[in-house]
Amino acid sequence: MSPFLTDRMAELKNWDDIKLLSVDIDHLEKWYDEGLLCIGDAAHAMSPIGGVGINLAIQDAVAAAKILYPHLSKLGIDIGILKEVQCRRGWPTRVVQRVQVVIQNIISKGRGQPTNSKPPLLLKMLNLFPILRRIPARVVGLGVRPEHIRTPDVNKNAAAGSE
Repeated sequence: MSPFLTDRMAELKNWDDIKLLSVDIDHLEKWYDEGLLCIGDAAHAMSPIGGVGINLAIQDAVAAAKILYPHLSKLGIDIGILKEVQCRRGWPTRVVQRVQVVIQNIISKGRGQPTNSKPPLLLKMLNLFPILRRIPARVVGLGVRPEHIRTPDVNKNAAAGSE
């Protein structure tokens, strides 16, 4: 047994002390308020399916940086600017969450099925046409609405390099 766990074993008296992680797919109705902007896990709980939670959190941060950057020199940021972040990132979040629910339903439907059960049509298509496999990989990696930072410094450096 691991020496790191020995002092914790006494805490487990019976199986009722063992809990499963409950996973909720959810999102705040409103990600912002005066002086507050929630992004990533604070704004939307994701399922671990697809491992896309961190991708969405980074995309939220990039979008927030792009939207907020021009306004940061002001003493306060208008609540309408904070709302823009949710408007930009709310749709991609809902799309990914819906896809996660569909995948979860396919997985749970497949449990308990005989091993000779047929795969869903989408999986058959991916198997028949390998080029289609790039689509889910791209959506997982870049998201349904990719975000990119374009800073003035990058544009100056690109212009200087082309001279």
